[in-house]
Amino acid sequence: MKQSSFSFKTLLLATALSLPAMAFAADPVMMKDGMMVDHKGMTLYTFDKDTGGKSVCTGECADHWPPFKAEAGAKAEGKWSVVKRDDGTMQWAYDGKPLYYYDDDKKPGDKTGDKKGEKWHIITNSGPKM
Repeated sequence: MKQSSFSFKTLLLATALSLPAMAFAADPVMMKDGMMVDHKGMTLYTFDKDTGGKSVCTGECADHWPPFKAEAGAKAEGKWSVVKRDDGTMQWAYDGKPLYYYDDDKKPGDKTGDKKGEKWHIITNSGPKM
């Protein structure tokens, strides 16, 4: 019994230590129907005026195009980065382009903001528009 108790404790410890790494192992988004969406299926957009990994969509712009916020402790990896917004919040960026939602998208799969003002774009399987 002593042997199995030790093995069980070792297994629990190994599992507990691996959980934080597993939490950040998955990308914050997924590709669905050829476009990038969050894990609820809501479409994500890039803004042509954003350059150098900085978001310039603030104030009224951010009211209509809410940023895809990164949680505290979010880890940048590969093409993913986390950018600090002017208001101090953190926002996910993909390939240097900050990501946003569009307030007129009401359900998963909506993409009513694509090509809005010829400045807003969905990210397709071929990547963000540069």
